Amino acid sequence: MTQNTEIVNTQQLSFEDFKNEVLNDYRIARISRECSLLGRREVLTGKAKFGIFGDGKEIPQLAMAKAFQNGDFRSGYYRDQTFMMAIGELTPQQFFAGLYAHTDIDVEPMSAGRQMGGHFATHSLDENGNWKNLTAQKNSSSDISPTAGQMPRLLGLAQASKIYRNVEGLENHTNFSINGNEVAWGTIGNASTSEGLFFETINAAGVLQVPMIMNVWDDEYGISVHARHQTTKESISEILKGFQRENESNGYEIFVVNGWDYVQLIDTYNKASQIAREQHIPILIHVKELTQPQGHSTSGSHERYKSKERLQWEQEFDCIAQMRKWILEFELENEDGETLRFIDSEEDLINIEKEAKKEVSKAKRDAWSAYTNEIKAEVAEAISLLETIAQKSNNGSFITKYKNDLAAIAEPIRKDILVAARKTLRYLRDEDFAEKTALKNFIKASTDKAAVKYSAHLLSETELATENIAAEAPTYASEKNIVDARIIMRDNFDAILAKHPEVLIFGEDAGYIGDVNQGLEGLQEKFGELRVSDTGIREATILGQGIGMAMRGLRPIAEIQYLDYLLYALQIMSDDLATLRYRTFGKQKAPLIIRTRGHRLEGIWHSGSPMGGIINNVRGIHVLVPRNMTKAAGFYNTLLEGDDPALVVECLNGYRLKEELPTNLGDFKTPIGVVETIKEGNDITIVSYGSTLRIVEEAAKDLAQVGIDVEIVDAQSLLPFDLNHDTVKSVAKTNRLLVVDEDVPGGASAYLLQEIVENQNGYKHLDSKPQTLTAKAHRPAYGTDGDYFSKPSAEDIFEKVYEIMNEANPAKFKSLY
Repeated sequence: MTQNTEIVNTQQLSFEDFKNEVLNDYRIARISRECSLLGRREVLTGKAKFGIFGDGKEIPQLAMAKAFQNGDFRSGYYRDQTFMMAIGELTPQQFFAGLYAHTDIDVEPMSAGRQMGGHFATHSLDENGNWKNLTAQKNSSSDISPTAGQMPRLLGLAQASKIYRNVEGLENHTNFSINGNEVAWGTIGNASTSEGLFFETINAAGVLQVPMIMNVWDDEYGISVHARHQTTKESISEILKGFQRENESNGYEIFVVNGWDYVQLIDTYNKASQIAREQHIPILIHVKELTQPQGHSTSGSHERYKSKERLQWEQEFDCIAQMRKWILEFELENEDGETLRFIDSEEDLINIEKEAKKEVSKAKRDAWSAYTNEIKAEVAEAISLLETIAQKSNNGSFITKYKNDLAAIAEPIRKDILVAARKTLRYLRDEDFAEKTALKNFIKASTDKAAVKYSAHLLSETELATENIAAEAPTYASEKNIVDARIIMRDNFDAILAKHPEVLIFGEDAGYIGDVNQGLEGLQEKFGELRVSDTGIREATILGQGIGMAMRGLRPIAEIQYLDYLLYALQIMSDDLATLRYRTFGKQKAPLIIRTRGHRLEGIWHSGSPMGGIINNVRGIHVLVPRNMTKAAGFYNTLLEGDDPALVVECLNGYRLKEELPTNLGDFKTPIGVVETIKEGNDITIVSYGSTLRIVEEAAKDLAQVGIDVEIVDAQSLLPFDLNHDTVKSVAKTNRLLVVDEDVPGGASAYLLQEIVENQNGYKHLDSKPQTLTAKAHRPAYGTDGDYFSKPSAEDIFEKVYEIMNEANPAKFKSLY
């Protein structure tokens, strides 16, 4: 078989080099396949919890790896193990360490056991949390399981190259880009292209014209569901033909190639890489006729839903089998008339296959030993301690049983150790000897270690953690300069853009008109369309742009026009951005700032304040709720000095209110996680945030007229809330607490109540029941009356506080009703 052999020789390889490369590719493919086969067995025997593997996709991933260069980024899904092996970022032992959930990041570098196997990442940060030189390595953004969830981030990874190539002032950012020559490579299964996130990203990349190569691995099924139920015409490339660029119009290059054709795959990927890299044109590569030899995952068997004919076809057209056949049949006559072959006989391939089996089998054993030996050492320590305790305790027989049960577990986990230790401690509650203290210390040490292994790195633990950024107060001119509050926002963004060339602001209406509230007025004209830009109405990929660019050293500010619209992007915020640092054990970060506005809006669709839903879905992102534009501007300044992602919710009804213009724009900083007492009082503490504070202040004036002195605390920051525990100091003074919130009952108000009463031990100081005052359970009806009767009003607040004081002193505060 000699067809098209000249294609793979485009880099002027000698035949000997070419042969070695082909045989090495075959070796990698066999190693990857053996990992899949043995990995499934490990799950089915109980050593691993779940397995999802890349078998059947090996050959196109080898071709992709050949075109993948230093500085490039992958944003893929859980089938790409061969690719990761081919670029040198995954060994078979690391593959099994991931399967076993080994918690050592040096042993399992993808996630330190936090993600199931098949979720891949490289390290963008060093041991101190500082950026590495991303242009000197091949990069993989950390995978997530939600199907198509990798797509929005892919868009931003690609857009970063466009920014680095075209924006002045970034020439020195050489750790992140070399003149924008990097390509972002996406991978997805054919069935997952049915997701809206796929189509939204494809459209956005076509509009933006960024160097993105989207690879669709097509094996005709989505778990058990055939492509005819997934995709119109059963072909993603067919239905996306309208995206094909023509003449000078923007659009895509679209390639379709069979996944078992090694030669054509390499040709296709070389072409695609060159076009995307040089011209910044997005590309779709539809890789067809792939197989999935073991079915979707270890949860089921594909024999249940595939016909005998399909199974027979898959066996014949397995991509490795086809490559093997091509190697065996390959012959090429050189200029001297000699016949060149890759191998002398089939025995050469058999030897490669045997060696692959041996290598993978050894890697599996070594990974298992490394994983279990660490735990067994902890088991031995626990057993020794329990044995000594059993000899001294009056309940020794019970403790001996725990010890023996632990020792009998053939493959123990850390849970087994702590269960035995903690149950033993119950039997020692009436006893006191040195070994009991040793047991308590053992439990505490084990729990502390577990906190690092399983809970560390939700947010930055470096010097750049935003809570470490010192506050800096606004300064003002000797003569007051009172302006519309939007001017403060606009001029502060002006200062930010001038100070930080890596900052970009983008969103719906953010560019040409300077956002709907004129907080960016004139800034696109001043800084250019790439730095202050409009986007389509597509919130999920606006977030994705921000995530991807932030992962490549830029400092994007992604605008979501209104708080309600954030729900379109909440899945991306929750599953991707909020978990990124955590799921990589602190080895990747995306310090994206999300800007939106809300509170006190009118009507069902523009009035939501779903803060409870947001804060409970985005742990790992700061949620900041400034009461005015000066506070908001200070938050942006603070965030840009740190490296945590954040959501800033500006007060929509505050842009036209008057505030004094600071003189240190771009420099003053609002501290994160710090509350502010904006009115002192003695009778009751009211905690609120955002626009509702103005209503609380109005009610406080009315309450003062009847002899009730209210202390008002502005939360300012919901995640984190009150790191200094200042709120409880207020409660200790007033002995009463009311949380006022325009979210639904049980939303952010319940969260704040738990923080104050439980976490800050505020209950100790209460003389009255702590209460909340929230909006109704529904969204408001349209109009001012809809707002008045749905959300807390000044009258509601007055009467709620008066009712609390009536209970405390009914003689002084006689019942109103």
